[in-house]
Amino acid sequence: MTKPSRVAIGLRAKTGRAIAVVLGGTPELPVVLLKTEIKLVDPKVRATQQPYHVVMELPWPEWPGAVSKTAKAIERVAARALAKLIDELQTAGHKPAGIGVVGAPDRDLARIGNPHIRAHAAEGVLFRHVLELGAKTNGVKCQGFSDRDFDKAAAAKLNQNYSKVRTRLYNLRESVSPPWRTDEKQAAMAAWIVLHG
Repeated sequence: MTKPSRVAIGLRAKTGRAIAVVLGGTPELPVVLLKTEIKLVDPKVRATQQPYHVVMELPWPEWPGAVSKTAKAIERVAARALAKLIDELQTAGHKPAGIGVVGAPDRDLARIGNPHIRAHAAEGVLFRHVLELGAKTNGVKCQGFSDRDFDKAAAAKLNQNYSKVRTRLYNLRESVSPPWRTDEKQAAMAAWIVLHG
């Protein structure tokens, strides 16, 4: 019986979805095994698409309570989606070492005066958070990363020169079909940090 290969899952949280990149290989020479998109919306619950947009006419202090039921629905979707991805990887003979999630940082949302901008910011935090909870629900170690200056911070975590890391990430695109944008590169970088750890 062959030993399962160690892999890492990187996720770039977006509103209603996540870009997922699975890396295998070694920390020195990572290889993209899978690039996909995970849906984080329950088609039966329309509010899961943009939960804070639905309540932005309410006063800010009422937002968290008004969204709590929808947030729980999104948490369930995220946990199921990650369970499916983990199962697929294990069936293919891979052992997920962990999950890295890149997304909006926690911040004081009350300081954002414009309700529409606040709704987008709150959704950014929510969708990163549900992915972190989904990893925990599935018993997989998780590291969360702020999307602000993520690339430079990640290069420091990998103890490598920033330009060298950028070149390596750019070259990873040769093994996958397009697109290979910032979202995919950040997901790959998160997976690389987990694989390196």
